[in-house]
Amino acid sequence: MSTLSFSGHESFQCRNLWLKKGYEFASANKTFTDDLAVVDLGVGKNMVSSIKFWLKAFELLDEDGTVQELAQMILDENGSDPYLEDIGTLWLLHYHLVTSNQGKEKETIYSLFFNNFRKKRVEFSKEHLMHFLISECNHRNESHSENTIDTDIGVLLKNYVRPKSEKNSKSIEDDFSSLLFELDLIKPIADRQDWFECKNEYRSTLPTEIVFYSILSNPDLIESKSISFNHILNDENSAGLVFALNADSLLEHIKTITQRFDGVTYTEDAGIREIQFNEEYKPLEVLEEYYA
Repeated sequence: MSTLSFSGHESFQCRNLWLKKGYEFASANKTFTDDLAVVDLGVGKNMVSSIKFWLKAFELLDEDGTVQELAQMILDENGSDPYLEDIGTLWLLHYHLVTSNQGKEKETIYSLFFNNFRKKRVEFSKEHLMHFLISECNHRNESHSENTIDTDIGVLLKNYVRPKSEKNSKSIEDDFSSLLFELDLIKPIADRQDWFECKNEYRSTLPTEIVFYSILSNPDLIESKSISFNHILNDENSAGLVFALNADSLLEHIKTITQRFDGVTYTEDAGIREIQFNEEYKPLEVLEEYYA
């Protein structure tokens, strides 16, 4: 069982320009622990650590700090979306943030929230999420500071919840710099103060290619040329859970995939729904087609 991790971001949510800055910094073989990093990146020392944390959290750097192919493809000056202006890129980054623990020793609040917590509650308060995370710690016989967990919850909400505009101007500028709130995955409940919701629903801004990318990134496909619809809807790190999709919208994406990609078929037989692959597609090839 993975060890839970609730820190590393220095209490900062990921800002819009940080990934591009961090990618250029890392690509120049510079070191985040160097004293001049604060000058090169134009941020404070704690923010330098936070930028490094988010690059790894989104799997743009590996654990050793090596720039990954996905980062080069997106963030290079001649990359597909170096300034993260395409909403599809944000969905892609969200997918990697949630699934980055896949096959690794650490599990984060993002994996726990989208894979586990939402199965229990789609409407929640910070207290509900806190109790769930403490319960997870106890289940795994791990000890984590409640203050650290509370800070991590706050960062998660800052990453995803669209800010209110009635705050002071400095706070607005800070909050609206968050990277992922445009996905509208976590929304405040209007008539219930400090309550939020993350429902399974149709996601109008989610590109089908990103859904297909997530399916192809599933390790189970390495051993098999087919995968059941229910697995894609309900399994850990599945498209259904990661993107908070309802069954109808996921099925719509799958049918679109079969229309756009030769050799991919969808069948319904005796109540068994399955997607089959008669041709091999690589995840990055699908991204290349999306950005073409």
